[in-house]
Amino acid sequence: MYYVYVLQSKKDNKNYTGYTKNLKLRFELHRDGKIESTKDRRPLKLIYYEACLNQQDATHREKYLKTTYGKRYIKSRLKSYLTG
Repeated sequence: MYYVYVLQSKKDNKNYTGYTKNLKLRFELHRDGKIESTKDRRPLKLIYYEACLNQQDATHREKYLKTTYGKRYIKSRLKSYLTG
């Protein structure tokens, strides 16, 4: 399984989208500041993830979630969570 995930920065309230084969390890790396793209945006919170059967599906889904439509989808999907 591969996982597409969205992290929310508590520092700037912006989201980061990525994919991985090991979600727990990847989140720990983000949390510990070992991922260059998010180390200055900590602390981070895992707000969404999806499981995909293979890497190709995960990369396609990640690319979609980074588009305007994908960002709207996440916002709609998490509406009560993000506003409450």
